Amino acid sequence: MRIDAITTFPSMYDSVMGESMMKRAQEKGILDFRAHDLRQWAHGVHRKTDDYPYGGGCGLVMMCDPIFSAVEDVLECDAGSLPHDDGSPAADDAKVIFMAPHGRVFDDALAVELTEAERLVFVCGHYEGIDERAYALADEIISIGDYVLTGGELASMVVIDAVVRKLPGVLGADTGALTESFAAGLLEYPQYTRPAEYRGMVVPDVLTSGHHARIEEWRYERSLARTRALRPDLLS
Repeated sequence: MRIDAITTFPSMYDSVMGESMMKRAQEKGILDFRAHDLRQWAHGVHRKTDDYPYGGGCGLVMMCDPIFSAVEDVLECDAGSLPHDDGSPAADDAKVIFMAPHGRVFDDALAVELTEAERLVFVCGHYEGIDERAYALADEIISIGDYVLTGGELASMVVIDAVVRKLPGVLGADTGALTESFAAGLLEYPQYTRPAEYRGMVVPDVLTSGHHARIEEWRYERSLARTRALRPDLLS
């Protein structure tokens, strides 16, 4: 999968995309990730990507012109895409995603849906928001929750991590992502490792019994109980 991020702060991705599973996915050739500096498509000496909002108000708004130019160029580069008859870039193999508070709330089902795309292009806003006209480029607008972040970079990293770890070959165990929280509509069951006893707290006997059928039954029951106690909304 190819993933691009268009941002005014490309170095924010260095640590997350250079460690753990995201790094391994790239080393294995499963993921091709690239962060693009939006200022490359800005004009003027200072390469401004924002300006004051029409109608007044505090803060600055991301300008639509650099965003349009960046998305169009990124979609065309290294993708083998030919322009449409109207001159716009062909993006049949790509999804352009904007991170914004008014978007579709991100969940496991959407993560699975995004794994089916060959290419994802994230557009990350900053400051007070993005010129509304830029959303004409979006195939999907996503929010990771009912709160506001300084910019879309952190939110996009959450989505990227959740999507990439579901790609075949990324996790060590082929079925690893299938048993995690939300994959089956429930929270994941409790997990334990050595030692078997620690400060008076012991691992449930069933997990050391070697009886696989009983272990699976226990895990399902614990998963159901945890979901009922902590997230009863999921059961509906």
